[in-house]
Amino acid sequence: MANKPYTVAVIGGGPAGLMAAEVLSRGGARVDVYDAMPTVGRKFLMAGKGGMNITHSEPFEDFFTRYGARSAEIKPLLDAFGPDALREWVHGLGISTFVGSSGRIFPTDMKAAPLLRAWLHRLRQTGVRFHMRHRWCGWAGESLRFETVEGQVEVHADAVVLALGGGSWARLGSDGAWVPVLLARGIAVAPLKPANCGFDVLWSAHFSGKFAGQPLKSVTVSFADSAGNLHIKQGDVMVTASGIEGGLIYALSGLLRDQIEAAGSAVIHVDLLPGKTPSRVLAEVDHPRGSRSMSSHLQSRANIKGVKSGLLRELLPRADFDQPERLTAAIKSLPLKLIAPRPLDEAISSAGGVRFADLDENLMARPGLFCAGEMLDWEAPTGGYLLTACFASGRRAGLGALDWLNNKQEKT
Repeated sequence: MANKPYTVAVIGGGPAGLMAAEVLSRGGARVDVYDAMPTVGRKFLMAGKGGMNITHSEPFEDFFTRYGARSAEIKPLLDAFGPDALREWVHGLGISTFVGSSGRIFPTDMKAAPLLRAWLHRLRQTGVRFHMRHRWCGWAGESLRFETVEGQVEVHADAVVLALGGGSWARLGSDGAWVPVLLARGIAVAPLKPANCGFDVLWSAHFSGKFAGQPLKSVTVSFADSAGNLHIKQGDVMVTASGIEGGLIYALSGLLRDQIEAAGSAVIHVDLLPGKTPSRVLAEVDHPRGSRSMSSHLQSRANIKGVKSGLLRELLPRADFDQPERLTAAIKSLPLKLIAPRPLDEAISSAGGVRFADLDENLMARPGLFCAGEMLDWEAPTGGYLLTACFASGRRAGLGALDWLNNKQEKT
């Protein structure tokens, strides 16, 4: 670096921004991190409340495919800083990790706060400065413009890394307010859409009132996409007042969202008894029930009760309960129509963002302007994939900014 260090502004204090700041400060730059919230890492801390899932241990050739249509763009970032490197980086902060039964990787204490505290301490030791309650509003000429509690301020930086998050969980800082700012700058941005989200179903008031908040345990959900590919996931589905949600649904959410956008709705099929063959279910359903009610019969013979029984009542014509073949077909493949994804602000993450076609291999959108994290046009399921790509893209943007600054110096 030059005798007078370059100044780099990192806007956004989530994992991508903090990783960019770390790379830049270690490379000799003078780094200032700006964030609209009172403290950094708010969404990171919220995501860790149920157990901080950092990354995943599955083989890399499977790992990078989890980014779907953007796998080709995300893979080079992961080649340079993938799940193994991320885990070692966490260990370097003094935080031990373990692999859970699902293959997900967690800190031993399952918490996000100790990791973040150790990281911020290390960043401050390398000279990174933090400016909180600074909401970025774009540019004033060549200077960055921020709204603060003390009024508007303008800041000059030799390079800028934007890591502003997507459009979900606005209360934690990811409100997507940067979209019109970048569009006005001529930077291509794909519309932000909900990802890892729930979906609306036209429940009756009776079903919604009785079963909202209850899980459909151990079911299989299948969905045939527009290309005819069948996607099958097994796990739990949570019934909500407006529809359904949960990890199993989140894993299919991108496909379901796109199908609804194209056709107005999407139909999934729920197998309420995935551990039993159709012939076995038919035998149980067709068994003489004597004077027992159908509900009692299904509970005693097939262990269908509670919300599963209620779902059958909600979706099946009454006459089908007297037809064993139809009832069996419904138990094994109950069609459920989804009419809309839940709003973007309720989603765990968002799809859309700065298009990769408008970025170079170092995630530079315009000379000296780099983008990283969830504000890029990609999505991934939960399970550590979101965080891993945020860290990896922040690292690439930080290294890219250093390269650009050094090349610029050599030419002057």
